[in-house]
Amino acid sequence: MDCMKVKGSIVVVSGPSGSGKTSLARAVCEEMGDKAYFSISTTTRAKREGEVDGVDYFFVSKEEFLKDIEDGYFLEWAEVHGNFYGTSKKQINEALNQGKIVFLDIDVQGHEAVRKAYPDIVTSVFVTTKDKNTLIERLQKRGTENEESIEVRMINALHEMKKIPEYDFLLINDDFDKAKEFLKGVALSSLIKTSKYDIDKFINCWKGN
Repeated sequence: MDCMKVKGSIVVVSGPSGSGKTSLARAVCEEMGDKAYFSISTTTRAKREGEVDGVDYFFVSKEEFLKDIEDGYFLEWAEVHGNFYGTSKKQINEALNQGKIVFLDIDVQGHEAVRKAYPDIVTSVFVTTKDKNTLIERLQKRGTENEESIEVRMINALHEMKKIPEYDFLLINDDFDKAKEFLKGVALSSLIKTSKYDIDKFINCWKGN
């Protein structure tokens, strides 16, 4: 019996649009190589310039997405800014069984659903900027948002930030490299959380019973 054999872990990364959460999670995954897996979400939103299907998202029609919901394909799904986003169960479970750290870039609704599904192995990080103006500047720099859409995103950002107490960590992404190191540290720590173990079983195994 292997006392130390424990499956992988899940790191949920959430935050307002423009906070840099996706870039941070991808950068950490890239550094960790085979030890990590970045879960690619399925979405009905339009592809942005430079995005690649199967790399950034799986882009599907609304009809395809609704059928996937009916077929029980998603661990969690939500409608955000008029578009649907969902996370595949199968891909996550395969990565967990391989002992990997699974990064989920999902919103606050998705965080609630994933924590209910995997209560013992989830570690969550809420990423945001140091203030509102910084977030607005980042959204403007994208060049894909008009004033109306930025206003909507700011209203949603405030709603999301009220959920911060439900997260394990709050990460202010003011310096990308520093924030990346913090996120990497959280990810590595997620592998050794006591909640991942059946402690009684571990102690008996440790004693040689």
